[in-house]
Amino acid sequence: MLSGAYRNWLLDNGSLTARLKARYRDFAVQPVLLKNAKALMDEPGMLGLKASQHVLIREVILKGNNQPVVFAHSVLPHASLRGAWRGLGRLGNKPLGAALFGSPKVKRTPLEYKKLSACSQISIRVSAHIKTSPKALWARRSVFSLNCAKIIVTEVFLEQLLK
Repeated sequence: MLSGAYRNWLLDNGSLTARLKARYRDFAVQPVLLKNAKALMDEPGMLGLKASQHVLIREVILKGNNQPVVFAHSVLPHASLRGAWRGLGRLGNKPLGAALFGSPKVKRTPLEYKKLSACSQISIRVSAHIKTSPKALWARRSVFSLNCAKIIVTEVFLEQLLK
């Protein structure tokens, strides 16, 4: 069952970036991690990769009115960082959503939703980056594809989003 408070955010198939920009007068992307590493738990399988393969991991905090409202974790296989998506590894403080929703050729799998346990890998990463331990975290994720390139985007909705 989806949390009532986060339900509309979790179910919205549109661009989260666009929705946040419409809601907050001051919207910003704060990069917190960009490194080559192994993907988390089930992510390699979602991308057709071996668990031992390294990918580019990008993590950012999306801020509304200078408050963290969403933590985003993206998995970008190196083979996907070519062609139309060659610049995705160098976005800096630019939102990934603008690039993904900017092309009608980009396809998205149905959203998966989950209430995260406090000891999940993503929850631990959120706590480390926002310097607090949220009570309950709701997240969604999906795979975006363009031709043969695929990336995973996980979005974790933070308590400040509801205020």
